[in-house]
Amino acid sequence: MDTSKIRNFCIIAHIDHGKSTIADRMMELTGTVEKREMKAQLLDSMDLEREKGITIKLTPVQMRWKGYTLNLIDTPGHVDFSYEVSRSLQAVEAAILVVDATQGIQAQTLANVYLALEQDLYIIPVINKIDLPAADVDKVSAQIVNLLGCKPEDIIPVSGKTGFNVDKILDAIIEQAPGPRQTGEQKMTRALIFDSYFDDYRGVVLYVRIFDGEIPKNSEIRMMATATDGIALEVGSLTPKMTPEPSLKEGNIGYIVTNLKTTREAKVGDTVTLVKAPANTPLPGYKNVLPFVYAGFFPVSNDQYNELKDAVEKLAMSDSALHFEPENSPVLGFGLRIGFLGLLHMDIIRERLEREFNLDLVITNPSTNYEVTLADGTELNIRSASDLPDQSTVLEIREPWVKGEIIVPQNMIGGVLGLINEKRGHQTNLSYIEDRAVIDFEAPMANLLTDFYDQLKSITSGYASFNYELADYRAEDLVRLDFLVGGNRIDALSLMCHRSEADALGREITKKLKEVIPRQNYEVALQAAIGAKIIARETIGAYRKDVTVKIHTGDRDRKAKLLEKQKRGKARMKRFGKIDIPSEAFTVMLKRD
Repeated sequence: MDTSKIRNFCIIAHIDHGKSTIADRMMELTGTVEKREMKAQLLDSMDLEREKGITIKLTPVQMRWKGYTLNLIDTPGHVDFSYEVSRSLQAVEAAILVVDATQGIQAQTLANVYLALEQDLYIIPVINKIDLPAADVDKVSAQIVNLLGCKPEDIIPVSGKTGFNVDKILDAIIEQAPGPRQTGEQKMTRALIFDSYFDDYRGVVLYVRIFDGEIPKNSEIRMMATATDGIALEVGSLTPKMTPEPSLKEGNIGYIVTNLKTTREAKVGDTVTLVKAPANTPLPGYKNVLPFVYAGFFPVSNDQYNELKDAVEKLAMSDSALHFEPENSPVLGFGLRIGFLGLLHMDIIRERLEREFNLDLVITNPSTNYEVTLADGTELNIRSASDLPDQSTVLEIREPWVKGEIIVPQNMIGGVLGLINEKRGHQTNLSYIEDRAVIDFEAPMANLLTDFYDQLKSITSGYASFNYELADYRAEDLVRLDFLVGGNRIDALSLMCHRSEADALGREITKKLKEVIPRQNYEVALQAAIGAKIIARETIGAYRKDVTVKIHTGDRDRKAKLLEKQKRGKARMKRFGKIDIPSEAFTVMLKRD
């Protein structure tokens, strides 16, 4: 096939700006999918994607239009899945930038534009949802011109819902977008793996972009980074169903069904070459995605631990950002500590474990990772407060800080700056795009984990959009805040916080624990402590049984004797009694007042 007749492109946008709907109209228009098979958000195949109305996994599809082969990759819009977007951008030459005509440019729009410009992609600007009554095409056009420096006539106004002007996007891709870029190494086959997943029936399936040469069916292939050899049992294109072909040729995007047993043998970002004529140098891959939100996942019943481990291993096969390791808690038993890219990522994995694998889970409060220097010079990387050594041996604790970007209407700047300061952050820059303010700020990651996004939406009546990336690690006055129930320290409830916030946090969480931990037959003390110093206390009162009810005389001595006996019994219970801590106690940290 003539590579000049191939166009590889992706759609990038902020969450809910209509990427998947425009992709649907393109597939309808090009006849890729028959009308009777068409349904909304066709490329969002996961149940969770369809329910939440968001794209979680990138999805490639091949279309034909006016004699050209168009390879489209539909990408997610949420900040937690921006690693999926960055992978797509390396496999294509052009990007369609979709902006909602009612909302204008949002934080993730900016982030994705910067990613596309870094990869030197050709950008085609599109304004979607122009048929809505609240659409303001002129204002949004001015924002796009301001951002990209393009001409107003370059912007294509479309309606993904009705299909209006979608053909103009396809024409623009053919006329304006460049063909597949050449790498210079013509003779040796090289293909970039931009996604992979494990199929229960077929094994590991790779989504690849062929940069040089071709990969025929049944050829022996080699993964250059892992030095693993395999066989391309089947190759072909996605339309969006798997369509087998004799070979995958240069410039195209397609799939390879391999005989590999795990996706660890074919990592995302690796280069595939042929065993018979291997390439000398691999393609530039992706940097490893490192999680910075960690949470403990424990089965309600310890019998389910092996099922949980197997389930997480299966999910990790198709999610390169998922990291996990075994964890043991005296209260919760055996479980896994799992690393995520953000709270939405964590929520998606939790829902998939509960739905697809029928697991009942207890999830501890999410935390981030900390770099610790001990007095003897030893460097540690800890992922939960319970791993922190004795504070007297610690020289310095460094916590991750993020660079954030919030886009908000100009009249709401004050409330947002107040929220940033409340989270120990500070504003670094303030700029404007038409009537919107762009607030750049820095803040500690741990303070944005729980409900920063909810508070931001509440303060701005839902008009703000938020994007962030990891900046660096900074030394702060951090302490480990422990919680004691009936005098016993519960490691799973421990958390790291700044010394200035410890008192308020200790009081707030002990109050919440008092509401969720059930009363016992004896008094239970709930305490927050830093080391040996108690900084907050709440008491759960005992059940009181009236033991004097059966005495019909007014004999005070008999009553006193029975009450004293009850008191001794409660003291004995308190010494030996075991307090059952419900799973709700571990989720009170997820939402702060």
